[in-house]
Order: sequence, then C-alpha cells, then structure tokens
Amino acid sequence: MNAEAFARIHAACFSTPRPWSADELRGMMDDRFTTFVTSENGFAVIRVVLDEAELLTICVAPSARGTGEGRKLLGTALHTAKERGAETMFLEVAANNATAIGLYRSVGFIDSGFRKDYYRTPDGTQIDALLLQLPLSQR
Repeated sequence: MNAEAFARIHAACFSTPRPWSADELRGMMDDRFTTFVTSENGFAVIRVVLDEAELLTICVAPSARGTGEGRKLLGTALHTAKERGAETMFLEVAANNATAIGLYRSVGFIDSGFRKDYYRTPDGTQIDALLLQLPLSQR
C-alpha cells in the first residue's frame, strides 16, 4: 500500500480531528521509528522508541469492519512492537469510540490517563481522550 491508499482508508475511518494526508503518512513511512502494519483492508501505525511503543492509529475500511481485521492488525502491531524491544504499548482513543475501546480492553489495555476536550470534531464539539497502556510482557 502507498501513502495515497493509506490516506484514503484513514479518511474513510476518521474525521476527528481530521484525516491524515498522504504527505503526512509518507513522512511517517520515512521515519525510522515508525512502522506500518498492513492488511488488505486496513493498517496500523506504531512508533517504537527505546522500550516504549505508541499505537498512532489503526484503520479498517468500513466495508471490512466486523470481520476481525482490526483485531488481527492490533495483534500484529503488538507483536512487532515487542520484537523491536518495546515493553509497553500506549495509545490515545476518543472517549466516545466504544468499539475501539472495547477492542483495546479485550486484549488487556488498561486506563492510564485522561485528556479533557482533547479532540475537536469538524463542527467544533470537543471529545475527551482516554489514555490506555498494555505491558507487552503480558503478550
């Protein structure tokens, strides 16, 4: 998949705060700390620095949702982070994204923080972010 394809999927998945552009994604692809985990209908982006990993995004095309593809991408992302030396995975998720929160908690992520009004929707509504973490030694 190239940056334009990633951008199309990201735009289909996210409007808050805004979809990432192909140029932004291309920059991430060139970053030595960032890894893209891909599937036929989606992708995840992780950044590993020393012993910490961050899940920057996980996207599954709307037509492929509910097929387990997001869970597979997450599993591969966790495995990749651990292989690269990460001991803990962190992420931020919109507090109103029940589907994503359910997925993350089902694999063992726990709450580690909260950011009030962190995200802003296109219409100006503010949404809190949950911070979650997972010790990769549990995997």
